[in-house]
Amino acid sequence: MIEASDAVAAIIVLEDGRYLLQHRDDLPNIWYPDHWGCFGGAVDLGETPDIALIRELLEELELKVEVPEVFVQFDFDLEGIGKGKYFRKYFVISLKYEKLRNLQLHEGKEIGIYSGDEVAKSIKLTPYDAFALHLHFSHCLGSR
Repeated sequence: MIEASDAVAAIIVLEDGRYLLQHRDDLPNIWYPDHWGCFGGAVDLGETPDIALIRELLEELELKVEVPEVFVQFDFDLEGIGKGKYFRKYFVISLKYEKLRNLQLHEGKEIGIYSGDEVAKSIKLTPYDAFALHLHFSHCLGSR
C-alpha cells in the first residue's frame, strides 16, 4: 500500500505560458504511475514546504530556485480510511527558456512542455495536479 504524506509541487511556467511537466515512472509503489504531473514530492520531517520544494527540484531536475511563490494548497482528510490528514502545496516557478538546456531529469520518464489547453484535453494527468493546473491556467494565464 502506498503511504500518504504531506507533499509539494511546482507549477513551472515557461515564458510563453506553457507548463513544464514530468511523465511519472510506471512503478506500482508511487501514486498515479505513468501519468503526467508537476515536479515535486514529499515533505521530509523537519522541512518547511518551500525548502522541500527547493530540494525536490534540485534532486529531480538540477533546477536551482529561490523561495518559490505559493499558489494553492489542497488538504486531504483520509482519517476515514486510517491514513490521517495531509496537504499538497503548490508553488509557481517562472522559468526562462535558456534554463531548459541545463535541466537534467533524475526522476520520471521524461520532461514535457504543454499549453494550458493541452493540459486540459490531451494528456493523462494526476487528478490533483490537473486541478491545480486548471486553476492556474484559468485564473492566471487564461485571463490574459
